[in-house]
Amino acid sequence: QAQLEESGGGSVQGGGSLRLSCTAPGYSRYCLAWFRQAPGREREGVARIDKDGATIYADSVKGRFTISQDGAKNTLFLQMNDLRVDDTAMYYCAASRLPSVLLGRACRNWKDHSETRWGQGTQVTVSS
Repeated sequence: QAQLEESGGGSVQGGGSLRLSCTAPGYSRYCLAWFRQAPGREREGVARIDKDGATIYADSVKGRFTISQDGAKNTLFLQMNDLRVDDTAMYYCAASRLPSVLLGRACRNWKDHSETRWGQGTQVTVSS
């Protein structure tokens, strides 16, 4: 598979919106996800999607963020609405090493990230 490459980050005021994109050709059979990491904090899973479109969200973003793919499943998106200062972080696109079918509905069993494939990240900064 090709490398994962994120785009769409930037600076926005609280309450604003951003849409992140990740080119992910060749990953249609795998779990895809968005993670984020703020300075001094551990990496946090934001949202994930399985090959059939089932999704899981972190409690902190439910109702505000939406993970999706384009029809050809070559691009992963994260629509972020009602952004908060606490959403400030580097956002990473990730793909599982194992096929989605082995990781449960909505990839709920995708916990081992030792072989997860990562993009380079895109910075999101939210100001008050």
